Amino acid sequence: MEEAIQKLDAFFNPRSVAVIGATKGKGKAGAIIFENFVKNKLRGVFKGELYPINPKEEELSGFKCYKTLSEVSGDVDLIVVIVPSGAVAGVLEEAGNKKTKAAVIISAGFKEVGNHELEEQVIAVAKKHGIRVLGPNCLGVFYAKTGVDSVFLPEFKTLSTGKEVIATPRPIPGNIAMITQSGAFGSAALDYLAGRQMGVSKFVSFGNKCDASESDILEYLLEDEETHVVLIYLEDIKSGENFLRVAKKVSLKKPIVIIKSGRSEAGARAAASHTGAIAGADKIYDAAFEKTGVIRAKNMNEFFIIGKALVSMKPAVGSNIGILTDAGGPGVMCVDECEVVGLTVNKFSEPILKKFEELKENGSILKIAATNNPVDLTGSVLDEQFVVSADLMFQEPTISGIIFLGLHHMPGLQEKYITGVAEVAAKYDKPIVACDIGETEMALYTRDHFDRLGLPAYSSPEDAAHAMKALLQYGNFLQKNGALDAYIAEYNKRKAAAKQ
Repeated sequence: MEEAIQKLDAFFNPRSVAVIGATKGKGKAGAIIFENFVKNKLRGVFKGELYPINPKEEELSGFKCYKTLSEVSGDVDLIVVIVPSGAVAGVLEEAGNKKTKAAVIISAGFKEVGNHELEEQVIAVAKKHGIRVLGPNCLGVFYAKTGVDSVFLPEFKTLSTGKEVIATPRPIPGNIAMITQSGAFGSAALDYLAGRQMGVSKFVSFGNKCDASESDILEYLLEDEETHVVLIYLEDIKSGENFLRVAKKVSLKKPIVIIKSGRSEAGARAAASHTGAIAGADKIYDAAFEKTGVIRAKNMNEFFIIGKALVSMKPAVGSNIGILTDAGGPGVMCVDECEVVGLTVNKFSEPILKKFEELKENGSILKIAATNNPVDLTGSVLDEQFVVSADLMFQEPTISGIIFLGLHHMPGLQEKYITGVAEVAAKYDKPIVACDIGETEMALYTRDHFDRLGLPAYSSPEDAAHAMKALLQYGNFLQKNGALDAYIAEYNKRKAAAKQ
């Protein structure tokens, strides 16, 4: 890894952090960020040295406050900057003398409001001292493992009634890296991922990306063992040629899912006023993503659906899938959506059809069940019927994966089928995604149980179809580039290690 990329490690694993603009002011960014570090230090998570910088304070939360960064004895690996935009370049000059490796510039007021000259000054000073910069105009970094949290949005808010509620939660540790050009979308993503119990390895918001860009962060994450999937929100791409090179290299080892906004003329104009992004022709982005193996999500819902599928389930090759259900209507909806996204749901081969007839004859499934594909076991389904049918469907050589639409409402179902289907799926190399429709207790329990067993579960047939499409799209890319076997071997190795 080249030195410029190695320096990015200071954003996640700093030995010392200075918060420049730390304050006591309630609700101010400098106060929230400093308290994030204080809480994590008191919990024993953040183990580095912590220095608040504010000329008007003597101490903050029991920590000695320094008037300037220069007063701190010793080197400072990472600085978090929350000062007026005009003072940022001067802060970086000081940081250069402290051998600072990285700077998160929270401050706004640069090219996103037309102040290009001021941003160029920041770039020049950082380059002179070899400081890697996230921002300006960003949230920075959240890394649960080391307690680095420069997100200035409070975890809790107090309502007018006095009740305290969770506002911007921090997700549990996991294997999804989230990179975002938009701080607002980033904070919403943190909330969504935390609410859905989807763990995050590293969160990075880079705003105007005057220095560290999506390509730099991707290259750093390539060797990050904690990151298995990378989710990215972008408004533009900095240095397209370099991005193509890095994205292709990363995609061969771990999937990248991108939601690229600014697709319309009005959207591109909005992006320019938001982060100073200059959006290019949308068809060019489509071509670039396809070439590099990047999966493009059309909207926010699809973005997280795909991310969940890829972090939970193995990919596969092909486009034909099997559907197993106990509900005719949702089964038809799923077939329709599969066709929309480019999947097929073809009739099973004669040997498998014959075996389904044998299951009917020996009473393993009902004689009224439809078994051509989709397999509809009807509202009279029992737990074991799902299990034996799934097992047989996995043996069908013409399908690449299974969408399981097991609606829990049927009177003969308990919850044994959940574990049973998961155990069957573990015997095969084909992916499976689950769906249960509903938002009350049993539906939530069913989806959560599947998730915990490693089968990504969704609340609609359409979501399940999009998830399966992503698994096959990524698998086909890996196969085309001769990387599928290596990816599956690594995937299986991780799964085996997780069981120990």
